[in-house]
Amino acid sequence: MSLDHAARWIWSSPRLPARAFRGMMLPASAAYGACLRARQAAYRYGWLPRHRLPLPSVAVGNLSVGGTGKTPVAAWIARRLVARGIVPGILTGRRGVDEAQVHREQVPQAIVLQGADRLRAARQAQQLGAQAIVLDDGFQRLGLLPDVKLLLLSAESAGAAPWLLPAGPWREPATAVRRADMVVVTRKRASVRRAAAYARGLRSRGVGARRLGVVHLRIGALSDLTSGEPVELGALRGARVMAVCGVAEPESFAWQLGALGAEVHIQAFPDHHGYTRADVRRLLSHRGHFGYVVVTQKDAVKLRASWPPNAVPALVAHVVVEWEQGEEQVEELITRLTTRT
Repeated sequence: MSLDHAARWIWSSPRLPARAFRGMMLPASAAYGACLRARQAAYRYGWLPRHRLPLPSVAVGNLSVGGTGKTPVAAWIARRLVARGIVPGILTGRRGVDEAQVHREQVPQAIVLQGADRLRAARQAQQLGAQAIVLDDGFQRLGLLPDVKLLLLSAESAGAAPWLLPAGPWREPATAVRRADMVVVTRKRASVRRAAAYARGLRSRGVGARRLGVVHLRIGALSDLTSGEPVELGALRGARVMAVCGVAEPESFAWQLGALGAEVHIQAFPDHHGYTRADVRRLLSHRGHFGYVVVTQKDAVKLRASWPPNAVPALVAHVVVEWEQGEEQVEELITRLTTRT
């Protein structure tokens, strides 16, 4: 079990060992919370500087560690800007090399930059011709003042431990929703009913005064890893599949493939895993047992160059963003951006 998967087991399992681990980490969570409050106060009282971005901007972020769908939602927003004739600059963090390449493939019209200094990257994007900025994972960047802040909350994490890191998965307490212009509940394997119930709970806690949306992140298309040719979703029905992923929530990926009718064996790696030749050889050693290997878009950008053309067919699962609630409201926020360009 990788460190990522062990942490998620600790945060979500009702079993006594997991509960004991959570209890042991509560003092560290309290210390983290104290540092968080001190940092927020430093920005609130002007002890640390805050900067406006040089272009109309939207920050997409979350409160929990990974798995909420920031990258597909940020790409969706960038495509909406392109549809309005605006060149978006998409900025990802220092660890976001794979996300940056996914954005380049999904939004080829965008200027995609990766790095820790988002203000510097925004200025560079402006010099390169960007007319608006989309921050992928920018909600906790308190030193920046984006025009629109979109906060994603995963329906799958609704039952996780309620504590801050490391006893729970939360980067910030629930009160952080007050900073958001719109809160979006995302779901992958959670049911429509569960996501709607989570949204109702948020509304009862005062989020209703702001915009509230629900998004289904589902596998909507497949393509061949090496050729890029489209493959029918029906190809997975009844097939034995090895799901290969280095993402924050591999269980959801496996569940989504199962929902398409595949018999799934999951091969999970740590989030943002950099695949080696040894990893590829190990994956190929199972070639006789599976009809397909299926990878996420994040993993495809790292595996494509090293996947042998004569190996077991490898497919890329493409996630689509389906708004079940709140699409008109997010369009209004995008309109707010376009009026500034």
